[in-house]
Amino acid sequence: MVAAARAAGIQVIVVPHRRWREGNFASWNFLTADQAGGNENRVFEDGAWGGDWHPDFAPQENDVVVHEHSGQSGLANTDLDLQLKKHGITHVVTVGMLANTCIESTSRYAMELGYHVTLVRGATAAWTREMLHAAHDLNGPSFAHAILNADEIVTAFKGARV
Repeated sequence: MVAAARAAGIQVIVVPHRRWREGNFASWNFLTADQAGGNENRVFEDGAWGGDWHPDFAPQENDVVVHEHSGQSGLANTDLDLQLKKHGITHVVTVGMLANTCIESTSRYAMELGYHVTLVRGATAAWTREMLHAAHDLNGPSFAHAILNADEIVTAFKGARV
């Protein structure tokens, strides 16, 4: 799907989760259970397994990589909104993980900011089928303008006018 976007000249923007580094949450007053566990277990540790790009998903030369986010939304406390505006982007297609946390939160926030949001089945992940079902079937219709499968979005990318 990402290859199809690049081939169509569609701007790919990568929104990485904050990598674990010593002191990441030192000044935080209120950690969620997920943040506390991630901190304790060094989830996405910088320079370690899980803290580097998987070769299949590494940003390419013309991709935009925004500042790492430390909560769930890729828009909160990052430069994502600025990058979207700077590149004249009005339609956001969100893929990745986790469907019911980062993808959902970023998509909701994007809708609130006035972007057209598309979720993609088959291109998002969650820990359980129930979480994926909640993200796409229960919650998705309240903020997404479209919910497509990966084949449908690849077809749409091929016909895109950039």
